[in-house]
This record gives sequence, structure tokens and C-alpha cells, in this order.
Amino acid sequence: MSEGATLQNMPELPEVETVRRGLEARLLGQQLERVLVRRPTLRIPIPEHFTERVKGCCFQNFKRIGKYILAYLDNGMVIIFHLGMSGHFSIKNNAIVSLGPHDHVVFYTHDGTVTIFTDHRRFGLITLCSSNEVQFHPLLAKLGPDPFSDVFDSNFLEKRLMNIKKSIKAALLDQTIISGLGNIYACEALYYSGISPNRSTHTIKGKRAISLAKAILAVLSNAIEAGGSSLRDYQKADGEMGYFQHQFSVYDREGKTCPDCNCNKSIKRIIQNGRSTYYCSTRQR
Repeated sequence: MSEGATLQNMPELPEVETVRRGLEARLLGQQLERVLVRRPTLRIPIPEHFTERVKGCCFQNFKRIGKYILAYLDNGMVIIFHLGMSGHFSIKNNAIVSLGPHDHVVFYTHDGTVTIFTDHRRFGLITLCSSNEVQFHPLLAKLGPDPFSDVFDSNFLEKRLMNIKKSIKAALLDQTIISGLGNIYACEALYYSGISPNRSTHTIKGKRAISLAKAILAVLSNAIEAGGSSLRDYQKADGEMGYFQHQFSVYDREGKTCPDCNCNKSIKRIIQNGRSTYYCSTRQR
């Protein structure tokens, strides 16, 4: 991790999508020669006989649902990954690699590529299910729609929030409402939509719903294009760092000048549900 990257947040949709693309670019169509499980339990236990169940299979597809990465194999099984707080992948070209104490699962493919899942805090997970059971898997079944899905738009947002009694910031972090958003991009989207993080969800309708839906998609798209945000533990699958943290308008900018209005006031920080929220009290109403 680069010097000075000291923020601490779980990787959000842009970071996970960037990792998914990195894995897909290197592993799609490759055959798993062997898998080394060095620690049997991360956030949850790795399935029994995991190595035997995936060995010899080829990667057919890589998808993302919210903050989960799904690797589809040609035997009808799907490997489900979650990065947790500190999980990341490293992809090496050489079959001979030196492994550290936090390198928990290593995937060796037939072309000599070595893919290492590293997780210092062990809040990430790796599990397995049938492709026919993905939508019913306990980790995925209750997730709200992805912002990039056909379901998500201002109408969906307005209807989904209508009968929920909480602040809009808390609602955006609720993965059963919208999957993939986290603290960083919720703050940024609320800033660009001009909506106060304290505003009640039932007031997000009409123009506000349209503005928020557009802001969510724009912020996430820009972050993906920038390769995500390099926080304390996040890195892309190729080992490079993302750069969206240099584009933050409000996140982690407490006391700094609001960048996009003439309020001449500084960015404020409040605590909501145990998380820091950054916003401009003049721009956001």
C-alpha cells in the first residue's frame, strides 16, 4: 500500500468491480491445476473438499453481485469471494512464489499463473455453491439490486424508500435496499445530488429521487474508471492502486473548503450509525 494511504473502509462496488475485471482478464478460460488452502477458516469455513471440487475445472465467467465476486466453473460450480476489510488478490506470472503468513488460498492455473488471496484480518470469505443455487444462497438472496442492474432507477429508489423510516445515508448503506454502496460512495453521491445525509428516506421522491439515482451511477462509474479508491488495504488484482481517492469531494475532507459551491464553508463530519458522514450543510438540503 502506498505511503499515506491510511483510511480504513471495506472495499465497495468500484473496488470489487475493478478486482473482478482483473481476475477475468487473467483467469478466464484457464484451467485450475491445483488449489492450496493454507487456512481452512476465514470469516466462514472454506467448504470441505474445496480443492478436490474445483481442481481441473476451467473459469467460464466472472460476475459481481454487490460486493461479491462470483467465479463460474465449467463443472457447474461457482466460487464466491468477498474481500472483507482487507482481502485482496495478487496475480503472479511465475509458478514459484514466496507465500506470507496472510496468504490463505492460492490458485494455480495450467498456464503457470498463480493467484493469491491475502487477508490480514480474515474478514473476507471464499465459499462454493452450484450455479443453479446462486440466487438462493444465504449470502446473496437478500441483497438489493445492483445500481447497474436494469431494475435500478429513480422510480425504484422512490418506491423502495417510501416506507422505510431511517436517514437516507443509513438507507444507502443497507445492502438489502441497494447492493454495493458503502460509506465512501454514499457520501459522495449524496453530495452530488444535493441531499442532506440526515434527510428522511420518505422525502426522497420526484426530482430528489432522480438526482440521487443519477449521482449514484455517476460516482460509481467515475470510481470504476479510476480503478477504485486505494485505502489502507485495497489494491487491484494486478497489485496497482486505484486513484479515485484523489477525486473525493467530501469524503475524509472535514474542515476543507467545499469544492463545488460558493458557500465559503468547510466540509462537516458527523457520526451516523457508528460511521463518519461528510457533507456540505449549505449545498445538501
